[in-house]
Amino acid sequence: MKTVGIIGGMSWESTSTYYKRLNQLINKRLGGLHSAEILLASLDFAPIEEMQSKGDWDAAKQALIAKARQLEKAGAESIVIATNTMHKVAPQIEDAVKLPLLHIVDAVAEHLKQNNVNQVGLLGTRFTMQQPFYRERLEQQNIKVLIPGESDGNTVDNIIFKELCHGQFTDSARKQYLRIIEDLAAQGAQGVILGCTEIGLLVQQEHSALPLFDTTELHCRAIADWMLD
Repeated sequence: MKTVGIIGGMSWESTSTYYKRLNQLINKRLGGLHSAEILLASLDFAPIEEMQSKGDWDAAKQALIAKARQLEKAGAESIVIATNTMHKVAPQIEDAVKLPLLHIVDAVAEHLKQNNVNQVGLLGTRFTMQQPFYRERLEQQNIKVLIPGESDGNTVDNIIFKELCHGQFTDSARKQYLRIIEDLAAQGAQGVILGCTEIGLLVQQEHSALPLFDTTELHCRAIADWMLD
């Protein structure tokens, strides 16, 4: 088994899901008392969120690079960013260490292609939905991306930062997300990417008739495959 190095804490709610799910996947594959070989470097999310809000992506990049280098020195054999939004600086992190970075969008794109999905809705932070780093990586693999309008996009983003990152998962928030998912379906989405690692804690497939693609789950499956390859 190879050792994965996870940059987490953004937020810790979803990072805990990564840790639990990776151990479950490894145990399912190997059985017995087997568990995942993981190194975790967890950031304080408050300064990172402030950097995001101010558009200071250079400072955010440096914070994640420092953690990636810590993981490299500790013996990690790959780097994982346990959040969608901070994949904005994934290329710079790859350049800063000698380890492969297991990219969340690649895991999602591979699953979509396997299921013949070529037009998909995307929910996430306003950075993930509106900036090109996420959408363009999908479009390079011939997957068209639809995002909510401005008002609904603000709703999605506000719920992430004001509720989900604080561990609050309410029926009201779920209903708003499901309404937005239905709207994306009406626009022609064959499914919707839950492109923030906290969204999958609020909305699951049982809540929607439209296929939902939980990025945390798909990322974890790809990581587990790499660990045992």
